Amino acid sequence: MQYHTPASFEEAAALAAGAKGTTRFLAGGTDVLVQLRAGMVIPDDLIDLKRIPGVSDITRTDDGGWRIGVAVSGAQLGAHAELVADWPGVVEGMELVGSTQVQGRATLTGNLCNGSPAADSVPGLVAACASVEITGPDSSRTVAVQDVPQGPGKTCLKPGEVISALILPPRGKNAGDAYLRFIPRTEMDIAVVGCAVSLRLDGDTIKEARVSLGAVAPTVLLVDAASEAITGTTLDDAALDALAAAASAACNPIDDKRGTVAFRTEVAGVLAKRAAKIAYTRAKGA
Repeated sequence: MQYHTPASFEEAAALAAGAKGTTRFLAGGTDVLVQLRAGMVIPDDLIDLKRIPGVSDITRTDDGGWRIGVAVSGAQLGAHAELVADWPGVVEGMELVGSTQVQGRATLTGNLCNGSPAADSVPGLVAACASVEITGPDSSRTVAVQDVPQGPGKTCLKPGEVISALILPPRGKNAGDAYLRFIPRTEMDIAVVGCAVSLRLDGDTIKEARVSLGAVAPTVLLVDAASEAITGTTLDDAALDALAAAASAACNPIDDKRGTVAFRTEVAGVLAKRAAKIAYTRAKGA
């Protein structure tokens, strides 16, 4: 195995493009190192991104949004008061990934690139309309987070490409978000269902909304029908019922030992209602 420490993302992309066998990028390492130790993956080239300037930084963008480095840990996110104030749902999704020890290493970008339909951090990013900057051997591009997962363990990244930053848009006023999940245990388990809601108010009325579901389909879902169900409402009971129905209707889950299709479908609607209420309360400043 060849171990590389590039000084830039362009160098990292060039190394990956020139590699002949299995390649893995290393930022937090909570997935890669576990896979390596278990013998699940033995990379021919391991490209460590942690020495690239800016990978551990959280910075404001010119428009008031956020740029999050690919090596920023969950612990760093939770300790950043301004980011938590803007996007609490995004942060609380990431804070559910693993134990306290794992939080010191695990990253938003790594959780996204793992390609798990049950990734806790991804629904919040999708609901937030987050995007990623991708550096390739010849050019760079920006992709919406919702378009990155392509199936279990699969992403839209092409050979030689690497995510170089994660971008959150400006939060603005009268807005809030939230993420909830159901798990069999109280801690350190994989989501059976996850739901994120982000919305913006005009007075008491929801002006815009985005609803995202995890662990109920091969990829995290952006559910437009669920968003439309509460847009233009004051989140009354009828709107909440319509939201739950739309969320459940969007589900395409599997039966496994952790949950049946019927259970996951019902819980998706329940979580959507609960997450929407939290996001609405946050948008009201409560």
